[in-house]
Amino acid sequence: MKKTLTILALLITTYSFSQDAQTESEDVKTKMEAFASKTGVITKFTDSNLSNLKSSYTVAETRIRKINSGDNASYFYQIEKPDKYGSSTASIEYSDLLEVIKAFNSLKSEVENDVSAGPDYLENKFITEDGFQLGYFISKGKATWYIKLEKYGSDKTLFINDLERIESNFIEAKNKIEELKS
Repeated sequence: MKKTLTILALLITTYSFSQDAQTESEDVKTKMEAFASKTGVITKFTDSNLSNLKSSYTVAETRIRKINSGDNASYFYQIEKPDKYGSSTASIEYSDLLEVIKAFNSLKSEVENDVSAGPDYLENKFITEDGFQLGYFISKGKATWYIKLEKYGSDKTLFINDLERIESNFIEAKNKIEELKS
């Protein structure tokens, strides 16, 4: 009888914790999900394609997605990495894109000093509220730049060789959003 009560208590506790975890993960939304999932209004998505972004192993498509939800509009820079089972997409809201550009310039100014310091391993990165990451790591005296598109999952990373290309893509996105806003 005592064993049965103990097992029952463990099952109830496990079940109630799993319910809490499920509720927490359902409540966490990206800026795009929060804006685009409003109910009771008409939501329109309009894409404007940008230049592709070449990484070490693949080519990612980029675009600006304008979302009209009722009388409100919001703009997102999207980077989509193809995969054999689908794709991974980062959606970076305009104000976050401006912060990414600032962070990129800051990271670029630090990378040479970090490499010359000769660490066994060093990682320097910027993360948006939605989990998009831009940064580099240093290993064996070499810096490797990367973009992580989504917070969770594997194979969501682009490794970047051409810094000028990523910078010009960010600027192209910023300029296109400003053009669409006017």
